[in-house]
Amino acid sequence: MFNEILASFETGVTNVSNFLWGGQWNDSQVLPIAPLVLLLLGTGLYFMIRLGFRPLRRLGPAIGAVWAGRKGNGDPSAITPFQALTTALSGQVGTGNIVGVATAITLGGPGAVFWMWITAIFGMALAFAESSLAIKYRERDEYGRLNGGPMYYITNGLGKHWKWLAVLFCIGTIISATATGGMIQANGITQNIMAEMQPFGMNVPTWAIGITLSVLVFIVIIGGIKSIGGVAEKLVPAMAVLYVVTVSYTHLTLPTNREV
Repeated sequence: MFNEILASFETGVTNVSNFLWGGQWNDSQVLPIAPLVLLLLGTGLYFMIRLGFRPLRRLGPAIGAVWAGRKGNGDPSAITPFQALTTALSGQVGTGNIVGVATAITLGGPGAVFWMWITAIFGMALAFAESSLAIKYRERDEYGRLNGGPMYYITNGLGKHWKWLAVLFCIGTIISATATGGMIQANGITQNIMAEMQPFGMNVPTWAIGITLSVLVFIVIIGGIKSIGGVAEKLVPAMAVLYVVTVSYTHLTLPTNREV
């Protein structure tokens, strides 16, 4: 009985996922284009036009403002613009951007890169709109700290009767952070460490790696956004440089298969 319920649940989740991302239901094509693709590209295009292409026109001044404001405005409860940028990047760059790109090229061919560029350009408008709303509807709590995000601009922007949607967003974020943000990342780190240690005859227990990661994450997040921003502004630039250097070195040193 339990196996039947589990199988039915898995089938339902698969159907919903295939419908949202591929327009399929029960392995049958019911829509010519995936609803989420249309929604993401359409919403991004809408915001880009409504904003007068501001994310593109003002990209240079925005970068200058971030760099000039890396010292902050002296507010002890706020992080600097540069820390805000690196904190946002630390949440944006991950398995989806790295593994997802490789998966897209594998499934869709090199042409998938072009559509990822198009999606990224329109995604700039989405990110700009989200950040602007988060700043406009943010609140200061009883400790003097500024809090913002979708749950705040849903409640304060759309009205109190939409608070259920903000609660639903929070629940979804918790699940996503636990599964895709915690489990997958921790598993990837563990697998890489174990693979690198095997040539040296070292077998590191998985529980030891898990405890170490938990302690390191706890040290960072226990200090709040100030601590997270301070760590992100140091790690994210180093991470980006290391990634580019590693990919470039791998591309130049690995043999190329030129057979047609």
